[in-house]
Amino acid sequence: MLLQQGIFVFICNIKKTARQHLLFMNTSLRQLFLQHVAQTSDAPLQLEINRAEGMYLYSPDGQRYMDLIAGIGVSNVGHCHPHVVQAVQEQAARYMHLMVYGEYIYYPQVQLSKLLCAQLPPSLNNVYLTNSGAEAVEGAMKLAKRYTERPEIISFKNAYHGSTQGALSIMGDELLKNKVRPLLPATRTLHYNVKEDIAAITTQTAAVVAEVVQAEAGVIAADAEFLQALRKHCTEQGVLLIFDEIQSGFGRCGTLFAFEQYGVVPDILLLAKGMGGGLPIGAFIADKKIMSSLSHDPVLGHITTFGGNAVCAAAALATLEVLLQNNLMAEVKEKEQCFLQYLQHPRIKAVRSKGLMIAVELDSFDTVLQSVQYCIKNGIIVDWFLFAPHCLRIAPPLLITPEEIQTACTIITKSLD
Repeated sequence: MLLQQGIFVFICNIKKTARQHLLFMNTSLRQLFLQHVAQTSDAPLQLEINRAEGMYLYSPDGQRYMDLIAGIGVSNVGHCHPHVVQAVQEQAARYMHLMVYGEYIYYPQVQLSKLLCAQLPPSLNNVYLTNSGAEAVEGAMKLAKRYTERPEIISFKNAYHGSTQGALSIMGDELLKNKVRPLLPATRTLHYNVKEDIAAITTQTAAVVAEVVQAEAGVIAADAEFLQALRKHCTEQGVLLIFDEIQSGFGRCGTLFAFEQYGVVPDILLLAKGMGGGLPIGAFIADKKIMSSLSHDPVLGHITTFGGNAVCAAAALATLEVLLQNNLMAEVKEKEQCFLQYLQHPRIKAVRSKGLMIAVELDSFDTVLQSVQYCIKNGIIVDWFLFAPHCLRIAPPLLITPEEIQTACTIITKSLD
């Protein structure tokens, strides 16, 4: 009897599994996506992609899309760059996760940190690897408070630094904050590129966090005089200056880091997005004297389970090697000029750019949305900005060719007719 019951249960389980498999086969991937994957808007693009290479994404039915946003500034060296893929595969075959911080020496972590510091001013010599840009922001805020023993963090209006609670607290837009208050106290926002506001930074301020190029504001680059005055005042007040280069870094603006074009060095540098060649990794970098404050009184001042994961670090090392060993960054300014040449249309009110970070200003979000939809139908992926929804976002992989730029701009301008 028990044997018969066991056989019956076994057969029922087989039938149940078969029904589930049949249900899956009869349910489109799009339906499953909408049912099981958390959505952050009520109108997701729903592009189904099953392959990516270089400048292009490919759908299961063979549709090819030129990616003009690079996963929001991530795939700077293109999708699935062979050197990055090889580094990932080789590292995955050795080990993927051990224990990240405090005890073990990871070859890819060490080599990545060494190569990064070799490209930076001497005061930026110690690297803390994280999983993302938002985590780099969180770690840097903690580090600044810990090192200075001051409470206040200052940022700028229309700044975007991430969506975690601390990063959200210093976001320069109120709309995305209001539904999740209370947030961190002792935070303030000043006006970007307004030298008069700098006087509000005092000896109660632990750090000022600034994007060298305000990305989500629609590509608003810093004025050199403003950054220099900000640096001078922060030094006088004993305040740490933090540059957020999460979007502008890794060649996006024509140099490895945008701050190199201003003659101003931050106390802490924040990196992510283009850093990993497509894998999740970020970093905050400071002088060893500052960073060491996380190691004592008490110990474990900042910890992470996956930050600096070996495979992600290997991908980031390979990505940095690609950027340093070819002409991708050297060609950025020329390609920027190509975009400016071809983005000509009566409905374009302005084009703002810093290298291959480009905002095309139109008359309204409705026009932007129509353009995005037209472009996607014609094989071009563009986007908009959080705090400048009337602007088209263009931030392609750095390997885009002048011919591809002309093709893309032709479709973009046609979308405005």
